[in-house]
Amino acid sequence: MSVTIRRARTSDVRAVRDLVAPLAERRVLVSKDIVAYFEGLQEFRVAEEDGQVIGCGALHVMWDDLAEIRTLAVADAHLGKGVGGALLESLVDDAVDLGVSRLFCLTFETDFFTRHGFVEIEGQAVDPEVYMELLRSYDEGVAEFLDLERVKPNTLGNTRMLLHIDPDRLL
Repeated sequence: MSVTIRRARTSDVRAVRDLVAPLAERRVLVSKDIVAYFEGLQEFRVAEEDGQVIGCGALHVMWDDLAEIRTLAVADAHLGKGVGGALLESLVDDAVDLGVSRLFCLTFETDFFTRHGFVEIEGQAVDPEVYMELLRSYDEGVAEFLDLERVKPNTLGNTRMLLHIDPDRLL
């Protein structure tokens, strides 16, 4: 098996949507319209094997020191083969390149993220001033990060996790 992790292209959007769709139906990931994938395309990495997209993940910057790992998904046939870990590591590298020192995720896959250094958090991961600024965002993922009442149906059962990136890795 030779898997390549690369930046997503417009030609990957439908494959990403199709990969995420069954997970969204099971309420593991949030359902998105196809236009949202095109709008956020520059945030995505994909895992590809033999020309087929078998995994995806996105890095969404939220503040100067904080980004979110979003839409991390791997095709069922490739689970447990390191594809998710390779995608996550690529997204962490992107975060390092951008100067982000903390990564947030909202997940059901706590064992996976714990193995990669994430820890469960309670409450807010930002100070009150940043919280107030983030309230101005129209992004639903930011609303989920802030744990706003209006997005509770999307977040029920999920665990809030955070990774502090090793300072030696940062620029």
